[in-house]
Amino acid sequence: MDFNLIKLLFAASLPLIITLVLMAFLNWPAVRAMPLAWFSALLVSYFFWTMTWKRILAANILGALQALNILMIVFGALLILNTLKKSGAMEIINIGFFRISPDKRVQAIVIGWFFGSFIEGAAGFGTPAALGAPLMVGLGFPPLAAAMVALVLNTTAVTFGAVGTPIIGGLGAVLNIPLVREQLPAGLTFQGFLKEMGIWAALPHALVGSFIPLLAVSMLTYYFGEKKSFKEGLEIWPFALFSGLAFTLPFFLISYFFGPELPAVAGGLIGLILVVVISSKKIFMPATIWDFPDKDKWNKSWGKGLSVKNSQDNPDLSLFRAWLPYLLIAIILLITRFPAFQVGNLLQKFSLVWSNILGEGLIFIFQPLFLPGIIPFTLVAIMTIWLHKMNKKETIEAWLITIKLLIPTTIALFFAVAMIQVMINSDVNQAGYDSMIIIMSKAAAITFKDLWPLFSPFIGVLGTFLSGSNTVSNILFGTFQYTIADELNISRTITVALQSVGGSIGNMISIHNIVAVLATVGVSGAEGEIIKKNIIPLLFYSILVGFLGYLFIYIFSLEIF
Repeated sequence: MDFNLIKLLFAASLPLIITLVLMAFLNWPAVRAMPLAWFSALLVSYFFWTMTWKRILAANILGALQALNILMIVFGALLILNTLKKSGAMEIINIGFFRISPDKRVQAIVIGWFFGSFIEGAAGFGTPAALGAPLMVGLGFPPLAAAMVALVLNTTAVTFGAVGTPIIGGLGAVLNIPLVREQLPAGLTFQGFLKEMGIWAALPHALVGSFIPLLAVSMLTYYFGEKKSFKEGLEIWPFALFSGLAFTLPFFLISYFFGPELPAVAGGLIGLILVVVISSKKIFMPATIWDFPDKDKWNKSWGKGLSVKNSQDNPDLSLFRAWLPYLLIAIILLITRFPAFQVGNLLQKFSLVWSNILGEGLIFIFQPLFLPGIIPFTLVAIMTIWLHKMNKKETIEAWLITIKLLIPTTIALFFAVAMIQVMINSDVNQAGYDSMIIIMSKAAAITFKDLWPLFSPFIGVLGTFLSGSNTVSNILFGTFQYTIADELNISRTITVALQSVGGSIGNMISIHNIVAVLATVGVSGAEGEIIKKNIIPLLFYSILVGFLGYLFIYIFSLEIF
């Protein structure tokens, strides 16, 4: 690697280095760390990349507008939680989960793994953790614990995201070019190529992802249990492994036979049904019940939860009516996201487009009716006022508390997303350099060469860490991964699949998602704690997936295009 590339690599990485040092090592909250990291990105973009101020400003405007989309999702998720707390529904839902099991390890898997995967398959875009984490808080989880485990468990399903968007809309958008189409083997269409990538992405998930529920609950008992013991999490290995396979096997089989649209949503639903059945028959259930320490023993950093008190005792609220808002959310997400219903197309027609921000060619599309934060979250929250017979005072309090909780999150997100957009759009500059993102990737490719499959997932991780989206990660690096595989003459299909797998794993430490999820559970400022804790399962997942990719490419699957 020549000196000039090393210099550019350091400059390109500087905003990320500052982010990690301040948040992960110095425990700065994102609301303080992100403005400094953003400022460093401005300096690097102007002095090293010699971007024009007009380009830099356009990228910042795009970032601010994109942050609004994320904030609307957070607002809707928070509003649902606070509305259900005020209506008394959370108490009823709590009782319902105790009927499955009072064990918090079991509850974490049911909500984060199955319910989260189902919602990921229907909506994506950070929705599962934003819904699941506050639901766990309502069941008595420490807010920091709920955020951590929700992010860890919201990974495997993310490869296919909302009805296959990361594969179809992400990789499909950047790889549908003459270079790729002309190289496809005879008889393999481009749609068939996308399906093959989905299969090779689902396979390592099935082999490694099946252990993620066990790893997640072991982290839960170690970091938040009274005994600080991994063993307490490992004790439920029969249930955790069954839960892992109950999702990943349908996930893989559906991708193999039907394609990338349905694996996440169908796998989550099938797994949820299976786990309810086996729990009712007490199969694989833990012999002892595990719970968190009493609240007076909680570490201050864990948070105290959202300070919303149930203002009414609602004896007429049945379990079905308590769950009805979440059921409506799931139904509306399915109807609006699945192409077969055509409803999503109608909602997307109501769009506000800024197609050429400051003349720099950057595009922002605002589709308010298609944002899950508005439809269904806010819509269902309004419907819940009538469904649960809430009074005016309770409704106003739920809305005011929700707005108040968004203030620190808004600041952090605006700076974080703006920083990322500056880095992504640094490809247009007067120095003639690639974007900061591509410089980092090229340095990695030069360093690892024939060992590329081992490192390929980490490029996907980087993309999601920066952008908060596996779809965006695939758009950023899909062509890059294909080109590297082409140059090394290794399987293009498997290499690009590893990109999408890594993109889903990166969800654990995505700045955008961490800030958003912590906001929904009321502990904004603990972003560094989440990164430090979640880096362990991220490395475990990514290293094993990379190793499998290496075996697939060089040992078992030499003939895969």
